[in-house]
Amino acid sequence: MPSDADELVRLRGLMLAGMSGVPTPPGRWQDVARDNLRAWLAEPDPWLAAFVVDAPGGASLAACAVGTVERRRLGGPDDPSGLVGYVFNVSTDPAYRRRGHSRACLTALLAWFRHRGVRRVDLRASAAGRPLYRALGFRETADPAMRLTFPAEESFIPLGETGNDLSV
Repeated sequence: MPSDADELVRLRGLMLAGMSGVPTPPGRWQDVARDNLRAWLAEPDPWLAAFVVDAPGGASLAACAVGTVERRRLGGPDDPSGLVGYVFNVSTDPAYRRRGHSRACLTALLAWFRHRGVRRVDLRASAAGRPLYRALGFRETADPAMRLTFPAEESFIPLGETGNDLSV
């Protein structure tokens, strides 16, 4: 639900801190994430889903699993549809851990992926999350993941304004 956006961002900050080992600093990222979640979760045919467990009393969330269906990939012999699920947020508030909340949220998210025809689901696992993910059938892959991060000031240069002619 779009109304869960504030809490989903809070839990994302906890997850990011747990993965990096340092507190996640507040900042503009939270406003952007909150606005994006509100818009994406309100779409009539959503490509993003968030499954949550409410904390007792309902004022906050105890846990969540959030993921997307990447719809713009080309298929291959093992999966002609090219639909790939990506889990980008599994988080439980420390006060509610070891109660099965993340398992329940992630199990619901995986069912949502299957219902949409997704055959492959990817995620990046923290050491703490690996046992759960393995128990649900995830396996480490040999795929060499790489990442390029552009400096913030270069992130939004519209194509054609770089002085490069990309025509073939």
